[in-house]
Amino acid sequence: MRQAKKKLNMAMVGSGFIARAHSNAFHQVAHFFDIDYSLHTKIVCGRTQPKLDAFAEQWDWEEISLDWESVVGRPDIDIVDIAVPNALHAPVALAAAATGKIILCEKPLAMSVAEAEQMATASRGVPNLVWFNYRRVPGIAFAKQLIGEGRLGTIFHYRSYYFNQSGTDASKAQTWRYQRSEAGSGAVGDLLSHSLDTAMYLNGEISELSATTHTFAPGREIDDAAQVMARFANGSIGSFEASRFGVGRRNGNGFEIYGSKGSLAFDLEDMNRLHFFDATDPAPMQATRNLLVTGPGHPYSTNFWKPGHIVGYEHTFIATLGDFLQALGRNDQFHPNFDDALKVQRVLEAVETSAISQQWLKL
Repeated sequence: MRQAKKKLNMAMVGSGFIARAHSNAFHQVAHFFDIDYSLHTKIVCGRTQPKLDAFAEQWDWEEISLDWESVVGRPDIDIVDIAVPNALHAPVALAAAATGKIILCEKPLAMSVAEAEQMATASRGVPNLVWFNYRRVPGIAFAKQLIGEGRLGTIFHYRSYYFNQSGTDASKAQTWRYQRSEAGSGAVGDLLSHSLDTAMYLNGEISELSATTHTFAPGREIDDAAQVMARFANGSIGSFEASRFGVGRRNGNGFEIYGSKGSLAFDLEDMNRLHFFDATDPAPMQATRNLLVTGPGHPYSTNFWKPGHIVGYEHTFIATLGDFLQALGRNDQFHPNFDDALKVQRVLEAVETSAISQQWLKL
């Protein structure tokens, strides 16, 4: 007989778009990953009861609450998931850490480095996760594998971009992502944070940068776009673009990496594909390979579907959670955690400081 799984009661703070992605992962993870836990979606917290009622019914949450502070410390709660505007990340995480809860938090980790440091320090005694879910795209995980195997040789260039067109929609002006008091920043925190985490995952630490930010919409109090030049600790140089005014792109999150032995290119809008050029092939045979990263032998191909059967955005959250719960069962440290996200937060702050000073900054 199979051993009974340990039940973990979950409380989620938030009921918006990203809370849907998290909820789906909570319900699906045991279908794809061999884990030692049974997740119970116990209580979801939000601001308005009608919305919460509908959300709880659709995503099978047992209870609702309009007061997260009364929930996160409850003795029957094991995991607190933070899926709210950035301004609430620190208060919720610190309250959860104080009562020893497992903590899952959306990105960016905090509103500032000071907040992020406080959160990372408070949470080091409890298992924690930051939802930089793009690390678990099979194509990106395979890129990491190829780089680790030395297939690119010495890295020369890292180019990153993240474009969508959400900033051109004037109706969004009053939503939290466009309010400095709730978001902290615009494209920098929302988009560039993902790009930076992916870059540091694949290419290592950033040692120096110079940045500029720009706001296209008149009167808007946060940035619409950012451009960054960077030097990495491994000697390579990089560039980053992030913009909510990338008209024609829905979620154009991509990178190109060029090394002495080859190159890689990826774009999330074609997320099952990774482009690989092997410069060690005989010259007549050199060409870019358009790899369908769905198996066999590719990351997560044994967790999801048969080779050639593509995966989607939702699987990145399932894989993130699956890896986290397996690490939890082994009592291993998971990445990306709060300490990893703190490193990203430091780079984000350097971007904003450089944009104001118009100077190169060392990290």
